[in-house]
Amino acid sequence: MTLFDNLSPELVSWVIIPLLIFFARVADVTIGTIRIVFVARGQKSIAPLLGFVEVLIWIVAMSQIMKYANNWPSFLAWAGGFAVGNYIGLWIEEKLAIGNLVIRIITAKPANALVQHLREAGYGVTSLDAQGSVGEVALIFTLVKRRDVKAVIAIVKNHNPKAFYTIEDVRFTSDLVFGPTKSSKRSLFGNLSTRLAK
Repeated sequence: MTLFDNLSPELVSWVIIPLLIFFARVADVTIGTIRIVFVARGQKSIAPLLGFVEVLIWIVAMSQIMKYANNWPSFLAWAGGFAVGNYIGLWIEEKLAIGNLVIRIITAKPANALVQHLREAGYGVTSLDAQGSVGEVALIFTLVKRRDVKAVIAIVKNHNPKAFYTIEDVRFTSDLVFGPTKSSKRSLFGNLSTRLAK
């Protein structure tokens, strides 16, 4: 006897099973997507736990459901659940805003004001004079929490809307990257400059 014995075979085959496949696939792919992001960022303690839950959903739910998956609604539910799971996983990761990023800024305008604004906002900054394709430029580095990226970019665009910048993930930083409080945030490059100055 199974859970679906008292239901219409058509209802089970064409509605219930596809829905179960869809939601089970959304769940395990969402967790899997987040797990991959954590692995890429070196989060060794969280990734294995997510992997355990991901595989558990697969074994318990999918192994029972797939024995009934023998029609096109089930196949569409499988593919749709995979796609939606990827989207939700990346959306959750974006909202969690976990990790650190390096922002590299290149501006042809004098960078003193921009550097000052960034430091006043609590971000550690390292700036260098460089030579670009059309003349002298300023090269600015700052390492920030992922949740602070929009605020930093807003400062950059306010200073120079045409400034060129790149953003890169950082897997590891030293213990002295950020200060103990929000008001005293420091970056890897800010600390490096302080050390070199000494």
